[in-house]
Amino acid sequence: MQNKLETVVNKASEVDVKDIDYIEMYVGNAKQSAYYFSKLYGFKVKGYSGLETGNRDFVSYFLEQGDTRLIISAAYSSEHPIAKFVMKHGDGVRDIALLVDDVESTYNNVMQNGGIGIREPYEQKDEQGCLKKAVIRTFGDTIHTLLERTNYRGSMLPEYESISDKYDAPDARIIRYDHLAVCVEQNREWIEYYENVFGFKMAQQFDKDDVSSKTSSLMTKVLQNGSDKIKLTIIEPAAGEKKSQISEFLEYNKGPGVQHIALLTEDILRTVENLQKSGTEFLYTPDMYYDMLPARVGKIDEPIDKLHKLKVLVDRDEDGYLLQIFTRPVQDKPTLFFEVIQRKGSRGFGNGNIKALFESVEREQALRGNL
Repeated sequence: MQNKLETVVNKASEVDVKDIDYIEMYVGNAKQSAYYFSKLYGFKVKGYSGLETGNRDFVSYFLEQGDTRLIISAAYSSEHPIAKFVMKHGDGVRDIALLVDDVESTYNNVMQNGGIGIREPYEQKDEQGCLKKAVIRTFGDTIHTLLERTNYRGSMLPEYESISDKYDAPDARIIRYDHLAVCVEQNREWIEYYENVFGFKMAQQFDKDDVSSKTSSLMTKVLQNGSDKIKLTIIEPAAGEKKSQISEFLEYNKGPGVQHIALLTEDILRTVENLQKSGTEFLYTPDMYYDMLPARVGKIDEPIDKLHKLKVLVDRDEDGYLLQIFTRPVQDKPTLFFEVIQRKGSRGFGNGNIKALFESVEREQALRGNL
């Protein structure tokens, strides 16, 4: 099953996933990509797996920043599944690994709830202890590795050897993953999948009237787990006069996948300033947005002129406000990009900014000739 649920679940078994443990990207050149994410986004290269460590099939780098773990992997052979993934999708997210307390019980409950298993629970061991894993299929060619670290002392994985970080990464001040945005053809079946299989709950939703321009629109629903640490925005294109940014992603990604990764910071002005100096490219926001900002969001701690200079967006809800900014795609294909976000009480996703973001992305689409 790739795009259609085959099991209807009447009563879901409890599934307790704690957090995102790591995200793994498949890329064409792991060494260059590791350098890119270090120099432009502030990740520290901590581990390596490749020919020198006895890995004859693929090369992989383990990166960290705060509580975010990012794995970058590439194949040695064009026949390897990593190479085939990259040939189809380009560089992109393959694995969203989920931290659990007990892999066996979680895997069994997921399967009882209608999950699609790829690999049953297994163990990996080294001098740091025993790590337990299992693998579940989700949207498109994406997977979830269920990961139990109860008896493992290391912060990496057993197949990696520690290496000294040779790159001078900027001080990005990223502390964790905030949320992931996922593009699919139809979001209803994947909403049901995460609700039934993993026990996620609906947090927010935006319809085509909330997120639209004169020519295109999209529909979004936000899901989160019980701890609120895992948040997925599931997005589908809506009918419009021209191609939406979601349709563009689905076309160039050759199907569903992770559209953007949101990185949480406690000081977005410092983060964005440092990332811009390192060469990170962010989307443009019109000057008019900042003329209207004080009336729309009220009193905030940050100076408007500094937000204007850095092109940071602001939105307020009943719990507080948030600040956010979006990068341009990290490769030539208009697919994966990043968001940097700071929360000051707000639990939302920038409802008031979505239209501004939508229009910014449409300007980029027009430059690519894809609008």
